[in-house]
Amino acid sequence: MPTWKSRGLRGSTLEELINRTNERYLELELALIQKIPTPITPINIEKETRHITLAYFDQKSTVDYIGAVQGIPVCFDAKECAFDTFALENIHAHQVSFMEAFEKQDGVAFFLIYYTSRNEFYYLTFRQLKIFWDRALNGGRKSFRRDELNDDYVVYSPGDSGILIPYLDYIQKDIDER
Repeated sequence: MPTWKSRGLRGSTLEELINRTNERYLELELALIQKIPTPITPINIEKETRHITLAYFDQKSTVDYIGAVQGIPVCFDAKECAFDTFALENIHAHQVSFMEAFEKQDGVAFFLIYYTSRNEFYYLTFRQLKIFWDRALNGGRKSFRRDELNDDYVVYSPGDSGILIPYLDYIQKDIDER
């Protein structure tokens, strides 16, 4: 089970960019998206400061973010990928089940993937992920390659709006293509 013993694991660059984007969407009254804390079980707590010094991550978290965009329920998970091949082992079966149930309730579920070597953000629809997931379950590749993805879902930042990862337009595209 993964353990946490460092304050350095509390966040990542991708998470910080998404959080700032979500703050800007809230300021503009475009969306209300909340970060879902990763559940942990504390092992050691300093008595004087009450700081957690050792804990393990619970495995049953669902998604990283959940909220509403103009009345539409939205949930998504953020992933980083150093190479052009994304291993599906980075996604858990309970996450796929949650997202599938979420979409059955007319919500929009997706992944934001940051390809670090390309410095590229990608909006992966749940529909597309499900194709790759089912392929793996049926004995196929247990990963997908960047070249298998539709370039229309590469997230480009306008730069001047204060919105660092402008994923709302891709939610609309996702809805329009259903």
